Amino acid sequence: MQLNMKKVNIQIANSGLNKTQLAEKAGVSRQRFMMLLNQRELTPVSVGKIAKALGVKAEDIVED
Repeated sequence: MQLNMKKVNIQIANSGLNKTQLAEKAGVSRQRFMMLLNQRELTPVSVGKIAKALGVKAEDIVED
């Protein structure tokens, strides 16, 4: 699965949280969170963690 970074960045802005806070909500370290955001392909579990931290559905942040 590939993240749509435009959608992700919009959701990050909407959340009002910084990336450290989002990483904490996702249950991963800030370094791991940043690696996930920069990876080309992600597992469904990783996408789910990012989506949960942002408070959105996974389909709201992945490429169509």
